[in-house]
Amino acid sequence: MSEASAGARRKLTLAACCATHSVQDGLTASIYILLPILAQAFGLSFAQVGLVRAAHSGAMGLLELPAGVLSERLGQRRLLAFGLLCAGTGYVTVSMSGGFTGLLIGLCIAGSGAAFQHALSSSLVSATFSGPDRRTALGAYNSSGDAGKLLFTGLLTTLLGAGAAWPQVAAGYGSLAIAAGIVLFLLLRTLRVGGPAAVAERRSPLGGADWGIRNRRGFATLAAIVLLDLAVQDAFLVFIAFLMVAKQVPVGLAGFAVVLTLAGGIAGKFGCGLLAARVGPVRALVAVEIVSAAAILAVLAAPAMVALCLLPLAGLVLQGSSSITYGTVGDLVDERRQSRGFALVYTLSSVASIVGPVGFGLVSDRFGLEAAMLVMAFVVVLPAPLALLLRGPLRQVRLSQASTA
Repeated sequence: MSEASAGARRKLTLAACCATHSVQDGLTASIYILLPILAQAFGLSFAQVGLVRAAHSGAMGLLELPAGVLSERLGQRRLLAFGLLCAGTGYVTVSMSGGFTGLLIGLCIAGSGAAFQHALSSSLVSATFSGPDRRTALGAYNSSGDAGKLLFTGLLTTLLGAGAAWPQVAAGYGSLAIAAGIVLFLLLRTLRVGGPAAVAERRSPLGGADWGIRNRRGFATLAAIVLLDLAVQDAFLVFIAFLMVAKQVPVGLAGFAVVLTLAGGIAGKFGCGLLAARVGPVRALVAVEIVSAAAILAVLAAPAMVALCLLPLAGLVLQGSSSITYGTVGDLVDERRQSRGFALVYTLSSVASIVGPVGFGLVSDRFGLEAAMLVMAFVVVLPAPLALLLRGPLRQVRLSQASTA
């Protein structure tokens, strides 16, 4: 295969993974827009709102790790397509739900489908690119998720504002995901990537029980950073619309706060990936987390219109930090175990997506929404000192790779 042909194949593979990420994350983010409407329709408390979100995250968290391990046997291609089909079915189920229980069931199905995406796409991108190109490609992949979030939430907000019924939009989104799953499978099969044979070629002689973690202390530190970071990210997206309602923004317009936050996240995930490639993940992460705390406090203190204007900046740093953390997974995990490494990290992300909304929801019910936002600002700073502990492990990994090169 010529270099030009290989390059085109890499770009198409990245594009396919980005498209999958856009659809899956777009479906997930649409939940944030629906939550205030569902809360009014069913009389949900803040804790119940957190549970609705946790139904999706919980199902995703349970299956994220098995999906990563299963991909070593079946390949990413089939599982990525299955994930889209399952997520679409979940949204169709949500559209037909008549109450709180139906919502939980539908979101569990959608969350199960979402589990077959992040780790598999990330490992496919990581295996396709190498060196500095890998971190840049992963940054592009991560930013595509926010592009999907912006597109889906923006369209949903527009449709609801125009008078469309949310069940109809949910059914349409579900049908779109099912169609995308079919197209994705056919494209990846044409490219001959992500199939069982390709995975078999990359299978390592490390043994089935070996997770390929190059530095356990570094990986554990990274896992703690991801858990804290994602708990705040998800909780902020869940409750930002409610904060806008508290600032006297109409419910129909409050969902636009999520759109603005995600708009900043598009630039943030790509830009923070480039920042980490230029100054290193440790420096980049410390700076981003400190700015994130300041942004949360600024949004909380500002009047409604100013707060809305600040949300893209808040999204830029809050969402952008994940490009730094996910990009570091490839440094700490052997290339032959990328699926497992990313599955572990994304499982923790799902756990954070459960703990964050439910935990901060309980704080909101007990002490008020403003108190919960203050706690978010405190928690999001905690990864900064942890990031400093990554310097030693990352240096050891680089030296080890240089000595075996």
